[in-house]
Amino acid sequence: MKICISRDFWLFFSTFAVMKQLTDTDYIHALIVEGEHQQQDFKFEISDARKIAKTLSAFANTDGGRLLIGVKDNGKIAGVQSAEEQYMIEAAAQLYCSPAVDVDMRTYIADGKSILVAQVEESRRKPIYAKDENGRRFAYLRVKDETVLATSVHLRIWKQESRTCGELTEYAVREQQLLSQLGNNGPLSLSQCCRQAHLPRHTTEQILAKFVRYDLVEIVFKEHAFRFRLK
Repeated sequence: MKICISRDFWLFFSTFAVMKQLTDTDYIHALIVEGEHQQQDFKFEISDARKIAKTLSAFANTDGGRLLIGVKDNGKIAGVQSAEEQYMIEAAAQLYCSPAVDVDMRTYIADGKSILVAQVEESRRKPIYAKDENGRRFAYLRVKDETVLATSVHLRIWKQESRTCGELTEYAVREQQLLSQLGNNGPLSLSQCCRQAHLPRHTTEQILAKFVRYDLVEIVFKEHAFRFRLK
């Protein structure tokens, strides 16, 4: 009896075999080669759970991401005491993130040293806040390899998206004024939008949030600040 094996099966089998041969060291080095980016951050060690909560907040509010603990900023493997670092991450995720976030943690041995990889998925219920030393809550975003404070417009976008009921949207004089200014002078900061469109701040935030959601306006990170421009 002749047995025919499809090309797809061989492709799957070969990929699986390669994955099985990948050692911890190979895997960690492959991640390090990627460098720090929107979904990956290196930490030499964790000394402050509150600071880590900011990164977890940023990952959860953006596209998810992972922390490599025990890796220096230059990509050199330093290693950590993984049990202690896990405790700090759990504190960051459960005590200093609001609402709490789920973190998948795994320890790998690379070059004879322990590396802790902490993975966070994008949250379905944004925003995820991080608490500071005074208990105040701030939401963060991940932009390239930076953890950045979310704007009040981001907060309004998430609030609008969480509503289960429909909404009535107007396109009146104030909306036209704002779009006109963005078209002629953008990208603009939130304060510039308020001044040039002659609108109160809360009104500008509300309109911008709707424009972003309707894909009329986009938020760009320029000169270490969020700005708005016509799409």
